[in-house]
Amino acid sequence: MKFITKSALAAAMMLAGSQLAYADGHAKCGIESGRVSVVGNEFPAIQTVGAGAQECASDSVEVKTNLTADHQKINVAGMTANPAEYTTAIVANSSIVALINEDVIRPLDDLVAKHGGDLNKNQLITIDGKVMAVAFMANAQHLVYREDVLKEAGIEPPKTYEEMLAGAKIIREKGILQNPLGGAYKAGWNLAQEFNNMYIGFGGEFFKPGTAEVSINNEAGVKALEMMKALSEYMNPDYLTHDSNATSAEWKAGNVAMMNMWGSRVGPLRETEGSSQQVVDNTKIAGPMTVGGGSIPATTLWWDGWTVAKNISDEDAEATFLAMKNGIDPKMLNDETMTQAVWLIEGYQPTPAAIGVFATVEAQAKPYPMKPFQGLLHTALGAEIPDFMTGKESAEKTLADIEAAYNAAAKEKGFLQ
Repeated sequence: MKFITKSALAAAMMLAGSQLAYADGHAKCGIESGRVSVVGNEFPAIQTVGAGAQECASDSVEVKTNLTADHQKINVAGMTANPAEYTTAIVANSSIVALINEDVIRPLDDLVAKHGGDLNKNQLITIDGKVMAVAFMANAQHLVYREDVLKEAGIEPPKTYEEMLAGAKIIREKGILQNPLGGAYKAGWNLAQEFNNMYIGFGGEFFKPGTAEVSINNEAGVKALEMMKALSEYMNPDYLTHDSNATSAEWKAGNVAMMNMWGSRVGPLRETEGSSQQVVDNTKIAGPMTVGGGSIPATTLWWDGWTVAKNISDEDAEATFLAMKNGIDPKMLNDETMTQAVWLIEGYQPTPAAIGVFATVEAQAKPYPMKPFQGLLHTALGAEIPDFMTGKESAEKTLADIEAAYNAAAKEKGFLQ
């Protein structure tokens, strides 16, 4: 995979759920006819891309979108049928792997050659020598903090998770906030990702070199779980139900002082809708934290981009490529969209909200692994870690359960004998 971070921050507009767009008139976006059906996540940057694709709808071109937090639960099934229900899935480092494993997306080299001459090289996600996705934004999780709360508590913005824990203790003891920490710790994908971040920070390797043999039942794995549990003691008691949306709502309500949050979510945190001017004015951004005395940031670098389904006609594939390309056309950059993501789009001008993602790049954070079996481990982590977080199992037993669940899945898929 080629991934070079160069630019930006993006989007917020319409669309959530399934929408269908038609428009009267002649061909738009150079598309004479075809069907475009988009599935993807629901945060503002992706909503903007979806809205841009919908601009290509005409009386001969159907453009449908389904932007939902459950996109990873439905994209493979929706692209497996022939013809596929979805002609494109908006994906990231992790979620593209499942689509490749199931062979439901097509190489884009011919469409790039025909229509993608103005795409930047760092937008072309190349796997095994073939372009499999077009990236439009970079992302990473990093520190977000309330400047006024930290000043009242007499503490500095943390550079390590140990400092975050110590600061949370002071904030609680001074009666400023009862649950000063936030995080996307929802059981499942989100919780697994927090483990990935922490495990990397402790210097852990997910697999034995050159193999699909999992390697997390070790000291780094135990330390990662223990740090997550310690942090959760300062979170809302319902933290295992909090994804990025719920955590952001807690922030806007003024209940949280520090959290590890996606750069793509920072822009909305600085909007007054659903919040107060005090919260907005004091929402500040910093780079990623380290843990355990290590120098590797306890986070991962990401890209988001779009694919094209394999099980569709060439006409629909070309229509999809052109519509999605319109969704990331430089013309979509304006004062509103510029702050919504770190765009990998020509003309993007970095905004203050991009500080955290750029700091993550500069700190040489590792990209999320794109190994074909990484998703199986991610699923096992998300399913088993809640038992540790709720005190039902020890760290060692939880890690053993994760390895057993992964091994069973990896054998079923043929990655292990």
